[in-house]
Amino acid sequence: MATILDPKKDSKIPEGPLADKWKNYKAHQKLVNPANKRRLDVIVVGTGLAGGSAAASLGEMGFNVLNFCIQDSPRRAHSIAAQGGINAAKNYQNDGDSVYRLFYDTIKGGDYRAREANVYRMAEVSNNIIDQCVAQGVPFAREYGGLLDNRSFGGAQVSRTFYAKGQTGQQLLLGAYSSLSRQVQKGSVKLYTRYEMLDLVIIDGKARGIIARNLVTGKIERFSAHAVVVGTGGYGNAFFLSTNAMGSNGSAAIQCYKKGAYFANPCFAQIHPTCIPVHGEFQSKLTLMSESLRNDGRIWVPKKKEDAEAIRAGKLKPTQLKEEDRDYYLERRYPAFGNLVPRDVASRAAKERCDAGFGVGNTGLAVYLDFSDSIKRLGKDVVEAKYGNLFQMYDKIVDENPYETPMMIYPAIHYTMGGVWVDYELMTSIPGCFFIGEANFSDHGANRLGASALMQGLADGYFVLPYTIQNYLADQITVPRFSTELPEFQQAEDDVNKKIAKLMSIKGTRSVDSIHKELGLIMWDFVGMARSKESLEKAIEDIKKVKKEFWSNVRIPGEANTLNVELDKALRVADFLEIGYLMAIDGLTRNESCGGHFREEYQTPEGEALRRDDEYSYVSCWKFTGEDQEPELIKEPLDYEFVVRQQRNYKA
Repeated sequence: MATILDPKKDSKIPEGPLADKWKNYKAHQKLVNPANKRRLDVIVVGTGLAGGSAAASLGEMGFNVLNFCIQDSPRRAHSIAAQGGINAAKNYQNDGDSVYRLFYDTIKGGDYRAREANVYRMAEVSNNIIDQCVAQGVPFAREYGGLLDNRSFGGAQVSRTFYAKGQTGQQLLLGAYSSLSRQVQKGSVKLYTRYEMLDLVIIDGKARGIIARNLVTGKIERFSAHAVVVGTGGYGNAFFLSTNAMGSNGSAAIQCYKKGAYFANPCFAQIHPTCIPVHGEFQSKLTLMSESLRNDGRIWVPKKKEDAEAIRAGKLKPTQLKEEDRDYYLERRYPAFGNLVPRDVASRAAKERCDAGFGVGNTGLAVYLDFSDSIKRLGKDVVEAKYGNLFQMYDKIVDENPYETPMMIYPAIHYTMGGVWVDYELMTSIPGCFFIGEANFSDHGANRLGASALMQGLADGYFVLPYTIQNYLADQITVPRFSTELPEFQQAEDDVNKKIAKLMSIKGTRSVDSIHKELGLIMWDFVGMARSKESLEKAIEDIKKVKKEFWSNVRIPGEANTLNVELDKALRVADFLEIGYLMAIDGLTRNESCGGHFREEYQTPEGEALRRDDEYSYVSCWKFTGEDQEPELIKEPLDYEFVVRQQRNYKA
């Protein structure tokens, strides 16, 4: 029998009406006065939109911040890769949007597996994010009269997505980076570039520091603080091939998990429907084509299998196919939302068409995203103004002009909704350890709507954590700064050194990448877009074998006490093996389909996800019980007070 968390007590969800919870929380929270903030140190790990905005905000407030960046500059954080936009409930289009509608679309899009209070708060602060970013100089697209423009995204029937061409993540990150740089120059934030967190240090039950490795010198170093904030992104690279940057990893999450933080909903991984298809076995990552393209692009496959076969054989071009011979399958199946259905729905529909033999491209694992109608209706110059850099990127990768020939797309691993469990204050089950942005589980349920990742990252960093962390730090003022010579730091550093020494001593025959690829194939084949009891059980057994192979036969050239990229990767792959296992057992215990978790045994006659709210309306929290021991399942019930759960319907 799993342990049950009390949503009110353990999750710290405030009492009162939904719209008043955050306001009431802020009205009664504890504060730290300005003079005392200088006496408190906060470690922030990560410099993407969540980590960078949090470090900048906490520095501006007067705390002493130590900010750790895995890249050579915060500008290289993976947030830079976000393309399509950021959601906010401004209702500039006067098309019926509101904070409640953004909240409801997010809850519904996540297939009713998110926590109401957290999602409403995110929707509530979304408007502040736009104002903040405009003040920073973020060059959002504007209409002819100068007002900020909006476009539509999947899972919504209103236009609420603010964007900067196809470079929204880059522009938002530059805004956060400018704020962070100001605090670095002022001295309130100390920035450590090319450092990677390798362990969390706990003293008397509270997070009090980290062990980090200087990636240039290989030196292991200790850092202490009154609280630790982690914003290191998601764990999608467990699949090897994903849209994530090659350096993106889930290691900080696993380190904190092994120190007592719960890992929540690990099986909820998002498959993005609009990615450039795999083109070879030596490929190291996949490229995302923004979901915003589904605004003006129409998705189709040939209606006849013989036409699909001719296209795959190179005997027929898609432009030669008549309109009546094209199956715009999303428009056919989901007339109300059409090409703007949520990502999980669009991804499964593409897989179904390709599995049925209607796929295109050399492999048959692709569908078309066609802009010919929009180019005729709007003109090439208008389409180019909206999406030009995306079209250019596609042309460079595929060597095909998407203005003349339809793009080919196929689903790929993108975002992870699961992550470290946090309460309403964004604090984990370890006091003093906070997780923000994609690294936590809190806002997207089983599926994230497009343009909501940037919204969550900046909401957490700018407008949520700066309040909630004070509630924790208010009674830490009398706690003196911690010496890194304490035995807890020594023990944590010893553990890290032992792990590195063990890896370096194996001297096997397999490269790190070859083992990571093997894990990725298992994950994609058996824990991917569609899962079953049999596939998940096979994944569990296969992951155990790969883990054994890794720890007995991996080869890491070079030395540990210097720059060693293979060692960096090996440490991350060791953690991906743990994550893959957690994803598989979580998926196996969740006997339902919801959002990105699609169990083939649980689907409607139309092939849609079939939830089982009577048994599985909970957050699955996994507690570490020891190396090679089965983790313990802890459940946080999702007691909906303000939303009535319904079967998701995007047809009417």
